[in-house]
Amino acid sequence: MFTGLIQALGRMYPVGRNQLRIHCPQAPILADLALGDSIAVDGVCLTVEQQVPQGFLATASPETLDRSTLGQQAEGSWVNLEASLRVGSKIGGHFVTGHVDGWGYLDTAAETGNAWEISFSVPNPKLARYLVPQGSIAVNGISLTVADCGDRGNWFRVAVIPVTYRETTLQYLRPGQAVNLEGDILGKYVERFLHRDASAAIPQGVAIDLDFLADHGYL
Repeated sequence: MFTGLIQALGRMYPVGRNQLRIHCPQAPILADLALGDSIAVDGVCLTVEQQVPQGFLATASPETLDRSTLGQQAEGSWVNLEASLRVGSKIGGHFVTGHVDGWGYLDTAAETGNAWEISFSVPNPKLARYLVPQGSIAVNGISLTVADCGDRGNWFRVAVIPVTYRETTLQYLRPGQAVNLEGDILGKYVERFLHRDASAAIPQGVAIDLDFLADHGYL
């Protein structure tokens, strides 16, 4: 489990079949890193298999490479890094599992007076349904708040403070570039509860609307 608060940047290099070397010589997380630890690399939960000078090695399964951007990034690409959450740690972002739901694509990034306004397109409807205004979304492992989104969830916009833009890979993104997206796990559980045994729990003809959700404790 992670929080979406990026702790360091590293560079990723393929090493053999499905294995990745993460080079992060200045990252403070290295001082406390141990074999078997979980670490989020651009929002993808990986396991530290070997510690090497100024970094670590991890293996990404073929499914992980297919479902995330790790399989298409160029050698030496910058990646966001976050060590797993520990009991008693502060939770400044939101609960991030490191299990990527799909890809999004950068549309625009514009600097305003005190923030960056960044828009992404979301072609996958299965992921789009988890986008709600003021809800949480993890972009390459970064915990962000949805400022606005399309009615069908096919795009969303976030406002990013300068320090987040400067200290993450957001600064390196270019229009059309793919990013890893993970929807809020709370929304997934609500969806699961609503659909589990729906035929027995919800009388025929009853619509699942805001009034229904409020009556059943979801609002």
